[in-house]
Amino acid sequence: MKKKILIISGGISKERIISLETGKQVAKELKKNNYLVRSCEPDKDLLSAIKDFKPNCIFNALHGQFGEDGYIQTILETIGIPYTHSGVIASAKAMDKEISKKIFLKNKILTPKYFIYNFNKTNKELISFVKKKFNFPVVIKPINEGSSVNVYICTKNNLLKNLKFLKDYKKVMIEQFIPGREIQSAIIGKKKLGAIELKPKRKFYDYQAKYNSNAKTEHIIPVDLPKKKYKALMNITLKAHNLMGCRGVTRSDFKYFKGKFYLLEINTQPGMTKLSLVPEISAYIGINFINLIKLILKDASINK
Repeated sequence: MKKKILIISGGISKERIISLETGKQVAKELKKNNYLVRSCEPDKDLLSAIKDFKPNCIFNALHGQFGEDGYIQTILETIGIPYTHSGVIASAKAMDKEISKKIFLKNKILTPKYFIYNFNKTNKELISFVKKKFNFPVVIKPINEGSSVNVYICTKNNLLKNLKFLKDYKKVMIEQFIPGREIQSAIIGKKKLGAIELKPKRKFYDYQAKYNSNAKTEHIIPVDLPKKKYKALMNITLKAHNLMGCRGVTRSDFKYFKGKFYLLEINTQPGMTKLSLVPEISAYIGINFINLIKLILKDASINK
């Protein structure tokens, strides 16, 4: 009997378009490989779609808020059908950059210094505080967005200007800027998939560099690292995955500077588009797209 897979994609986050593309690519591959597939949005028709289709498993292709922060996972838990990627608690912890940082630091995982800004300082106080804390440049970002949405590298001259773009967020992270190489690594279940280095033509691997094919980011695989360093990178990646309590596939983003790996964040629902990194890493080690999807489905379960 053909397995039924319901793919949830789209949603209301700023990553809606990427989520739809992930869902489209996964659906196309599953249909080619004899699965019964239906796609739907996480809206008022979701429960009806589940009741009508009766899927064996739900593939969560959502990205960003409400899709990978524990919200949709809570709904899926109550339904009792296996779903892909991390569960409620792991998703919520990984999506919140402040909570993630605290877990990294508590467990001796190197990460850039930071503080949380809630727009309660005067301009002069803020500039002075940043200088005292770790000086410029700095990175500013919302604590609960993915895909580098609204992330800016700031100097003393444009920090205040860029913060205005984030005024609708209650809290913003201001983080020490770490120069160096951009390296991302992936885990599936408990397996170390591998890593890839990125050389964006832009200032850093931002939203445009990730998803605009004209951005011309160079992808380097295998990563040019000594064996011991590469092993250390993958050990940190697996450690972070396990500390968060993740399952399925995750991708961790690092900066490599002066022989040290700085973990920026862990992504519990990395993209599965034509430009996405996890499928590229998987393909390099001989796991094609359909087999990657099958591994993700195999690791799906109900989080108890």
